[in-house]
Amino acid sequence: MVGTAVAAPGSPSWVAQHPQLDVLYAALESEGTVQAYRRTGETTLAPLGAPVPAGEAVCHVAVSPDGSFLVASCWGDGRVVRISLDAAGRPSAPTVAAAAADPYAGSDEAFVVDTGARVSGAAVPDLAAAARALRDAVGEEYGHFVPGYDEVPETDAESEEAAAGARVSRAHETIVLPRGVLATTDMGLDLVRFWRSSATGLRLVQEVVLPKGSGPRHGVWHPSGHLYVVTELSREVFVLAPDAEGRWRVIAGEPLVGTLDGDTAAELCTSRDGTVLYAGVRGSDTIGVLAVRGAGDGLQFTALAEAGTHWPRHHVVVNDTLLVAGQLADEIVALPLDARTGVPGRVRHRAASPSPTRLLPMR
Repeated sequence: MVGTAVAAPGSPSWVAQHPQLDVLYAALESEGTVQAYRRTGETTLAPLGAPVPAGEAVCHVAVSPDGSFLVASCWGDGRVVRISLDAAGRPSAPTVAAAAADPYAGSDEAFVVDTGARVSGAAVPDLAAAARALRDAVGEEYGHFVPGYDEVPETDAESEEAAAGARVSRAHETIVLPRGVLATTDMGLDLVRFWRSSATGLRLVQEVVLPKGSGPRHGVWHPSGHLYVVTELSREVFVLAPDAEGRWRVIAGEPLVGTLDGDTAAELCTSRDGTVLYAGVRGSDTIGVLAVRGAGDGLQFTALAEAGTHWPRHHVVVNDTLLVAGQLADEIVALPLDARTGVPGRVRHRAASPSPTRLLPMR
């Protein structure tokens, strides 16, 4: 950990890089703004222009491949905001996209994916009961060796709100897809929304509804042409694909087996060759490992590994290592990846870092 590159008041919970320039964009969550920073040295940054208003609790920014605009997602008020970028990368002219509507309004029905895939509601072993039984069997002398699957995990505002039955728009991420398409997740309303950008803002193309209460949070586009989305509340990974007419739909899903009630999924990323997905889970502090099958249209859960740190908010693959940001442990840990299975091993290194929430490899 080198140190602070620049003072960034307002809780910069997400950062993204300009595709051509040495410019970084930060979502200043508590300020509700997006601030640009230009690189002034190998480990130093300086503000570029003034902060641009986005929305309440802005939590994510994604930059278009041509560097002409970025999209900010706001957890607090559900806003999806297009912000123009000039030739120097300076942001301006925020335009708020159409608000999301609850697809389940007035209905108590749960969404069922008609693919034969076992998705929401999949049978999951009761690890908490197993841990209690094993601890009782071995007694106090060896009970501390039993994993604490029966411990009550910490929660956050999102999961507490959902448990109370609230249905509020919570935009969480923008994923850049090929051919000018953007996908945004709405965790509060269980939506994945697809957009195209124009000079007047974002134009809504389509919405895909996920199971009620699943909470789509983050996603990753796969070179096979599929979009994988991890759900924060139901702790599943869904596969979305376009049909011949370009209409997106859910084609498969896989639960993160072994996660606990009260756990919340966070980040999703792929291995370098795209054959493995890694899903971070906060609470029991684990990493779900899923193999990509077929032509990218199927997933197979293969392992639930220890994250090695507390509250894994974000993670990224760098060479043969999975770097994990332990938000509540104030550290970043390095986990070696098995060359054959892709499963993370035990912590190889720890680096102190104050409340890390996003890891972005430098160019």
